[in-house]
Amino acid sequence: MEENQLQLAVKKCISPEMEAVAKQEGLEPELIRQRVEDGQIVILKGRMNEKRVVGIGKGLHTKVNASIGTSSDVCDVEHEKRKARIAEESGADTLMELSAAGDLDFIRRQVLDSVSMPVGNVPLYQAFCETIRKHKDPGKLDPERLFDLIEQQCADGIGFMAVHCGINLFSMERMRYQGYRYGGLCSKGGTLMIQWMLTNQRENPLFEQFERVCDILKQYDTVLSLGNGIRAGAIHDSLDRAQMAELVLNCELAERAR
Repeated sequence: MEENQLQLAVKKCISPEMEAVAKQEGLEPELIRQRVEDGQIVILKGRMNEKRVVGIGKGLHTKVNASIGTSSDVCDVEHEKRKARIAEESGADTLMELSAAGDLDFIRRQVLDSVSMPVGNVPLYQAFCETIRKHKDPGKLDPERLFDLIEQQCADGIGFMAVHCGINLFSMERMRYQGYRYGGLCSKGGTLMIQWMLTNQRENPLFEQFERVCDILKQYDTVLSLGNGIRAGAIHDSLDRAQMAELVLNCELAERAR
């Protein structure tokens, strides 16, 4: 198994990807390596062109992400491929593929084949879409299917993945204690996961088995993005108990992931 960027950085090895980021940013390769080791920089790779890398983090230029994806109203694979190409031609550095309708495996692979820039996604979307189609109830999601999808999407070439690990029973209890929110929940993945937890009276499997998530992403050198499932949807709710609980937990999870 090839070593990923973090493993190479910890071993004091400067990878071709680190050299490429250094050249793009006008910095010394050793500085890039050191900041990758320290968890201050991540390097995203595109599947179609592994030489196409994007560095994100301390001391690097601001990067632009574009988001695309099908919905229940509009589901056209060619349309999504066209949007992806236009985003890349217009200068986007990364792409989020957020489809929620249609053949999600086929759409993802078609989009990955259409661009050279790194592509990210949210595995909860496909997991819950499949569950709702089959059972009409997101509470019937099988956690094992979720982990299978995470690995499948990484194997397809997803370069970075937003995973909602910071929602747990403790953060949900903070929301209950608070008793209200003007803006409610505004994260689709977060809302569905909370519904699953309430229905099943169980801990979030992405939090409960966080090391398993990390092991999968580590194997494929996929960058972990810790999703914010309890982020505020209204100014009044900003930095309330529930959001702060998730932010603190995500910081702790980031340290564990390193």
